Amino acid sequence: MQQLHQINDYFNQLRFIPDSKLWGQDDYWATPLEFIGSNGGDCEDFTIAKYFSLRELGISDTQLRLVYVKAIKLNQFHMVLAYYPTPSSDPFILDNLIPEVMAASKRHDLKPIYSFNGDKLWLMKTNPQVAGEASRLSLWNDLRERQSSMMLKRPKIQL
Repeated sequence: MQQLHQINDYFNQLRFIPDSKLWGQDDYWATPLEFIGSNGGDCEDFTIAKYFSLRELGISDTQLRLVYVKAIKLNQFHMVLAYYPTPSSDPFILDNLIPEVMAASKRHDLKPIYSFNGDKLWLMKTNPQVAGEASRLSLWNDLRERQSSMMLKRPKIQL
């Protein structure tokens, strides 16, 4: 749990900035290096950086999911990272909006829509159902390709 808190706190120090301002496009999923190098990003960038950092620290892909949610109070879509200590446990949520790592059951402000990790994609209905491979997400594929080739994009502005 200490690693979760440290990673969450570290990345939450970076600035939130919409993709349209930073990257000049409506939706762009930055690699962790692009996110750190630009000193900011949007919710997907925070979540992706936390995911890959925890993977590097040895946390299994099966314990992590990037979760696309509806942030009810903000009335907008958002992304958070879920950590499952065991497959059937209530996951802990790492979020750039709320700095405290909390159990998902305490996050009544979030309505999960879908989640994914490096391999699978789930629809988050009453009982999450596998909807296929994570490779169905084109933004995820683009990010993975840039990350493996080290062909990183420069932001439109400097923070």
